[in-house]
Amino acid sequence: MSATDNLARWHAVIEGGNKADALADILHDDAVFHSPVVHTPQRGKPIVMAYLGAAGQTLNNDSFRYVREMVDGENILLEFVTEMGGIHVNGIDLIRFDEDGLITDFKVMVRPLKAVNKVWEMMAAQLERQKAAG
Repeated sequence: MSATDNLARWHAVIEGGNKADALADILHDDAVFHSPVVHTPQRGKPIVMAYLGAAGQTLNNDSFRYVREMVDGENILLEFVTEMGGIHVNGIDLIRFDEDGLITDFKVMVRPLKAVNKVWEMMAAQLERQKAAG
């Protein structure tokens, strides 16, 4: 798959509400997620799905939008902005795809510090809700 195809598939997942089945379709079984608030990489499709699902519920609100995109081979960098609880959040998603169009590595970086703290607070709550429900 081309980088353009991969980018379009990612946008379709986001625009479709970041649903578990859509995420599962584009994640490699050995995918790795690098969180802005968890020190160690999270490895494997189930845990990456949990983190990306929680991020979708937390960050992807009415104010969320991608403001810049860069593609370099199998790597895609997406800069985003959103607002959470009155705090402006600016961040990037750095996504690596394999030759089959599956995400193998997903890194999120967020700024400023106030935003990092808000993301941590809201992501932790969302992950706990997921854990209790499932």
